[in-house]
Amino acid sequence: MGCISSRDKATTSDGTKKIRKPKPWRHTEPITRAQLNKMREEFWDTAPHYGGTREIWDALRAAVDADLNLAQTIIDSAGVIVQNHDLTVCYDERGAKYELPNYVMSEPTNLISDRES
Repeated sequence: MGCISSRDKATTSDGTKKIRKPKPWRHTEPITRAQLNKMREEFWDTAPHYGGTREIWDALRAAVDADLNLAQTIIDSAGVIVQNHDLTVCYDERGAKYELPNYVMSEPTNLISDRES
């Protein structure tokens, strides 16, 4: 039990969750930067078709591409409710769920150069 003055370091002053970098991940087989970029583009092109609003998807994409401080500002400004600190699961103010795969947010541990493939 915490005292009234204690605050979880994972939350902001208004009680919303602070976002942080996603955990390292590994693709099933070594992947090149070109393949990773193609996967990311396909995700962002099709994501709005699975629900939610285009504005929130755009805000999530901008947040993923930004540094952590700017990403936090984007998320807060768009009214995104963060369930997981790494943005893998979020909600908008109407309750629509947004799920982001790790590959859109960070590099895999087994990324290889295009020349190695």
